[in-house]
Amino acid sequence: MEVRECHTCKSRTVLTSFPGRAIAPRMAAPPLLLLDSIRFTLGNTALLQGAGLSVSPGERLALVGRNGSGKSTLLRIAAGELEAEGGTRFVQPGSTFRYLRQEPDLSGHRTVEDYVMSGLGPSDDPYRARAMLEGLGLTGNEETGRLSGGEARRAAIAAALAPEPDILLLDEPTNHLDLPAIEWLEGELSKLRGALVLISHDRRFLSRLSRATLWLDRGITRRLDRGFAEFETWREEQLEQEEQAAHKLGRQIVREEHWLRHGVSGRRKRNVRRVGDLLALRAARRDRIKPTGTVLMQAAEASSSGQLVITAEGVEKAWGDTPILRNFSTRIIKGDRIGIVGANGAGKTTMLNILIGKNPPDSGTVKLGSNIAMAALDQLRATLDPARTLADTMTGGSGDQVWVGGKPRHVIGYMQDFLFIPEQARTPVSKLSGGERGRLLLACALAAPSNLLVLDEPTNDLDLETLDLLEDMLADYAGTVLLVSHDRDFLDRVCTGIIMSEGNGRWQDYAGGYSDMLAQRGEGVAARSAAPSPRDRQGPRGVPIVGGGGGKRLTFKDQHALNTLPATMEKLQKEIDVLQNWLADPGLYTRDPKGYEQRTAALAERHAALEAAGEEWLRLELLKEDANS
Repeated sequence: MEVRECHTCKSRTVLTSFPGRAIAPRMAAPPLLLLDSIRFTLGNTALLQGAGLSVSPGERLALVGRNGSGKSTLLRIAAGELEAEGGTRFVQPGSTFRYLRQEPDLSGHRTVEDYVMSGLGPSDDPYRARAMLEGLGLTGNEETGRLSGGEARRAAIAAALAPEPDILLLDEPTNHLDLPAIEWLEGELSKLRGALVLISHDRRFLSRLSRATLWLDRGITRRLDRGFAEFETWREEQLEQEEQAAHKLGRQIVREEHWLRHGVSGRRKRNVRRVGDLLALRAARRDRIKPTGTVLMQAAEASSSGQLVITAEGVEKAWGDTPILRNFSTRIIKGDRIGIVGANGAGKTTMLNILIGKNPPDSGTVKLGSNIAMAALDQLRATLDPARTLADTMTGGSGDQVWVGGKPRHVIGYMQDFLFIPEQARTPVSKLSGGERGRLLLACALAAPSNLLVLDEPTNDLDLETLDLLEDMLADYAGTVLLVSHDRDFLDRVCTGIIMSEGNGRWQDYAGGYSDMLAQRGEGVAARSAAPSPRDRQGPRGVPIVGGGGGKRLTFKDQHALNTLPATMEKLQKEIDVLQNWLADPGLYTRDPKGYEQRTAALAERHAALEAAGEEWLRLELLKEDANS
């Protein structure tokens, strides 16, 4: 097989040879959807300046770009909901497509089932529609006027998936979904036979589903014929090439300016064109290196808190007959980054509010450490007054200064750190997009001096670049972080520990990020049904024991380890006791600093060895029980 590419139109011809036959050309399948040279202006801003989009049968395309770059606008033009000011749109006759908006409209339908069924064609299967509803946790009997944001999103996803269209256009499908719903949606989309165009800020979601990436940047699109997992490396290469081209252009400008100063005087009329060329070069340079904006995030830090930030002992909480927390205990130390994870309705926000002392538990105790200065980000955006302007919200209505870390800054400069332009200072909050409201809340939260950051769904509506910068800021933050999030990649990059809902009011601590939790737990967010919970199978410090089961028999080596580990643990404990007695001497460090350091290191080694031995012993005991059952 040979593939030939036309250098003019970039179309590809596949040549296939068979024994005894001449090579027969086979043209690649024509696109189902094609946008070419699309132009669109929003207000005074040229949003799209020659953007394109081509979708072939079965293609998996991630559409990426900064907030405000025009991704949703391009998708609306592709769906036929918006008319472009220039360019062409072509849809293959007979092709079917569905479009999921960021904010779905279910008006005109009494129930969710009515809404989903209304989108089916004569040949579509109503049983598939009901299966989609069930998979998304809906019965179909819900009244559309009483749906939460997450329920409306689930209904709209069911309506988009049910007909099995040729092209599926999805704009931020994971917004307002919990982790079980995101993982279910990933599975359904991976089985989809039709083409998929996807906008999302969820890196893991994009990486698992995309096979090509379309980058919308400064009004134009550039395509990578590989999935999103390779996009960021490719983007950096593209930007580096731009910088090199700008550097070469700069050197040419220097030469032209030298000529202009020393050679134009005697040949002024004759060289007007060359002066014009210089001006054009300068304009080209401005366009090439025009900054697209960078969020400058830095949390204002208060004086240091105590080492122990939050202690919870035997906490219980219920709403009516529904348990939210059952006998939950934890200790959060200064510098921890703790993610609270679970399905919608598990009580993540309730857990967060109890830990920070905002809501009291029904029983048990929660104690905050000393010198706690807290800054919080509300997932419902309830702290934002839609009638206030952006500048008033940042300053609290007190002039034109924002106090950041105890120092005054002009509100316009602080706005620009978060990608707001000066003209937006008097814009009401109600006119801001979801991403802009998210950045505004971050700006307000990060300006307040704190040593404890409380973030409830901070990643909602943020673009990938802003997420990167938020992650960097949290990595440099000297205080403690508590966050609720459904973004698995964000949890992996930020968290040092996970508090996971195991269902029925039970919560479990895990060390590490989301992927570490999966490795320890052995499955995703959905709670176990038949298998014992991690609280029933846990090692030292609450770490669950993974392994065993399935009737696997103990090997001779396993049996020997099971018999000898108790003696090993007893020996380690005696050594720990001796070392602790040595270190209890208050004058030891003064008399023998080197010996003090050696014994301290030895004590840490013995503790680690004892913990590992305990976990191995418990794992083998579970394996023995399973083998004998």
